Amino acid sequence: METVENTTRPPRSILGSVRSLNPGDLAFRVIVVLFAITILILMGLMVLQMTVFAWPSILRFGFGFVSGTTWNPVTAEFGALPFIYGTIVSSILALLIAGPIGLGIAVYLSELCPNLLRTPLSFLVELLAAIPSVVYGLWGIFVLAPILRNWVEPALGGTLGFLPFFHGPAYGVGMLAAGLILAIMILPTIAAISRDVIRAVPDTQREAMLALGATRWEVIGRAVVPYARSGIMGAVILGLGRALGETMAVTMVIGNRPDISASLFAPAYSMASIIANEFSEATYDLYLAAIIEVGLLLLAVTVLLNAGGRLLVWGVARAPGGRRGE
Repeated sequence: METVENTTRPPRSILGSVRSLNPGDLAFRVIVVLFAITILILMGLMVLQMTVFAWPSILRFGFGFVSGTTWNPVTAEFGALPFIYGTIVSSILALLIAGPIGLGIAVYLSELCPNLLRTPLSFLVELLAAIPSVVYGLWGIFVLAPILRNWVEPALGGTLGFLPFFHGPAYGVGMLAAGLILAIMILPTIAAISRDVIRAVPDTQREAMLALGATRWEVIGRAVVPYARSGIMGAVILGLGRALGETMAVTMVIGNRPDISASLFAPAYSMASIIANEFSEATYDLYLAAIIEVGLLLLAVTVLLNAGGRLLVWGVARAPGGRRGE
């Protein structure tokens, strides 16, 4: 019997370590790692610098800064709760409006739209994200606000005025206008990412439902959307992250009044708006520190939400068998 030499390859880890001894490969690896670490360093320096500048406010007010409702630079009394409330409510309102619409657009583009129309419609949806926020703000002031003041808010107040959400005078500018503007601005984010996630669903999921005799709508509702649920939630969270940090358009239509009101007609304030409006007016150190602490809170919330959204999207996009190339 002939003897066969053992020509088994060495483990990949050994091969990788041998290749890494090449000076060119080693230099390239070090360079790209440094580039990646630079992002973390920049973020850490940003948080550190903002914390240093906000430290007088943190020491002075403590947790009371988050729970306080009075913002009075004259008496050096600062509380960020009205801004946190305005930011959260306007963002949630935007999600309630843009979420179902964005999901519907994504389902149509990925599952129902003819191939001839899919590319131009996708381009038009994503084009909304390229419009500057100040343009949205101007449109909100001159077009949306008068429509809300003259027709929409009086109609809502006349029919649903018994609810605290639709009670009070119609100003046009206020929480409702801010929520609608934000909904339009985050719609392309939710629709585009949801479309990519739905296209990443393996074809075997669709084929299995079709083999069982399911209709097209049953395939979408019982196989495609449930499989992509976590990715769709990630798209919604990413949209929420943009809504939380939006500044100019919201500043122009939210009314800029630091009050907490259940009515969607009432003017309000957001964290980004207070920074944009009063940063140049901060004439003493504690005032400036309070504004920077608002920015620190906004940065923390936005980073956490975006990180969570990315993780959910990646979890679905890495699933095998998805239609990624289209």
